[in-house]
Amino acid sequence: MSIQWYPGHMNAARKKAAEQMENTDLVIEVLDARLPEASCNPMVEELRLFRQRPCLKILNKVDLADPEATRAWSAFYDAQEGVTAYPMTTKKPADVARIPDLCQSLAPHRGVPTKPLRIMIMGIPNVGKSTLMNALLKKKVAKVGDEPAVTKMQQKLYLGKNTILVDTPGMLWPKIAMASDGLMLAASHAIGSNALIEEEVAVFLAEVLLERYPHLLTARYGFKLEGIDAIGVVEGVAARRGFRQKGGDLDFEKAAHTFLQDYRSGALGRISLETPETRAARLMQHDAEMAAKAARAAAAAAEKAERNARGKRGS
Repeated sequence: MSIQWYPGHMNAARKKAAEQMENTDLVIEVLDARLPEASCNPMVEELRLFRQRPCLKILNKVDLADPEATRAWSAFYDAQEGVTAYPMTTKKPADVARIPDLCQSLAPHRGVPTKPLRIMIMGIPNVGKSTLMNALLKKKVAKVGDEPAVTKMQQKLYLGKNTILVDTPGMLWPKIAMASDGLMLAASHAIGSNALIEEEVAVFLAEVLLERYPHLLTARYGFKLEGIDAIGVVEGVAARRGFRQKGGDLDFEKAAHTFLQDYRSGALGRISLETPETRAARLMQHDAEMAAKAARAAAAAAEKAERNARGKRGS
């Protein structure tokens, strides 16, 4: 299943962000700590690197992520030039309170009355940007909702006298290259429900959990996992929760929704859908698949050209 979601307002938001980047000193990119690279917008990287802007990558929702995976991701980003990783949760005021000092350390030449520190906050939909803005400013300035793409307009706000914050709408990108990225984003509720089939997303999530967190499935639902596959996990949720349709068949759709909600809320436990190692493996697999696809296309084109040449010789 290839999931794509790029509403029109996101393209407008991208253009506004590109215009604003010239007058920005620092980018705060809010990532989902459970899937940092899948939730890292390549357009944000392109815009900030073009202007050579440093970046504070906030690994948000760290309370829902696997601590070991988060440590690996922090080291991964800290090794990049001009980047600082900050694992945190907006639920802890102390975590939020550290952000201004971290920003100042990345742009020490700014933050005075004559040169205020100008920060753009960016990230994918439903990753917690608006909640972060409200927590930073200690008042409700950004609309918060449980559905992706609640924020649709850019707004400029002041954090103290010498810091300007620019909040941007949650943005995805026009084409999600790897199917697994689309599925991870969908599982984590960063994609509108109209662009996905929950049952397929739930099966993908079950595959990941069977491979990496089988003990959490047992702890949450109580069923044994010997000989069970991803579809069987969702069916097991239906059986355990008593989700049945008229006639007695298991209600797979309702079970898939419940399973995804359990992951999103943290009821399943602290789960990371990717690590730097699994990310590298997926990229290698994707590159191999693309190379094989290109080779098949080239072979087909060569065969077609040969057929056409033979036809011309014959005539």
